[in-house]
Amino acid sequence: MITTRKAQQRGRTKIDWLDSWHTFSFGNYQDHDHVQFGPLRVINDDIVAPAGGFGEHPHREMEIITWVLDGALRHADSLGNGSAIQPGDAQRMSAGRGIYHSEFNDSKTDPVHLLQIWIHPAAEHRGIEPGYEQKHFDDESLRNRLATIANPEGSNGSLTIHQNASVHVARLDPGATVRHDLSTDRQAWLHIARGKVTLNDNTLLEAGDGAAVTDESVLQITATDSAEVLLFDLPSD
Repeated sequence: MITTRKAQQRGRTKIDWLDSWHTFSFGNYQDHDHVQFGPLRVINDDIVAPAGGFGEHPHREMEIITWVLDGALRHADSLGNGSAIQPGDAQRMSAGRGIYHSEFNDSKTDPVHLLQIWIHPAAEHRGIEPGYEQKHFDDESLRNRLATIANPEGSNGSLTIHQNASVHVARLDPGATVRHDLSTDRQAWLHIARGKVTLNDNTLLEAGDGAAVTDESVLQITATDSAEVLLFDLPSD
């Protein structure tokens, strides 16, 4: 079964320096029908104005993944990490028993467009020491294939996350198709970061749209124009 969530159905926070769309409940946007999907708790689609950003604030017990679409995001945290995250960079912060961090647009002239993703850690990984990773995936590794950017093993150069889940990214040329197989104990969420695709030949999705996939064995994603998608392979509820 495929259940779509259109971009305009998401919650929204719009202030002077931030325009953020929330796939799931977040902050002042509370929607009992869209709290999370399996362990996937947050997909925030953020545009941060030049020099704007989030001051230092705490997190606990969450795997936080940042994927930048355009621009650069300046990160600093209480572990001493500091970097500029750019397109192709995947950052993972395991909040564990507690971490502080800040995020600011690294440019004074151009906005930064990013996705911030939160995934609940598995029960056996609660209370761990906080941790940090950042890895780069070049365009060739993402082009017309589902590249794994995060999984529990950190295999094939991916980030390591503390949950039985995997995150995949594909940048698709018009007409390109990628396929992902799901086992019977798995479900998936597909987020369209940009462009347009069809899912399993009959579901049209555009930028900002999402789709919950349950009781399906195969996902086939075909770009109708240039597109970038994120696929979350998750344990079933």
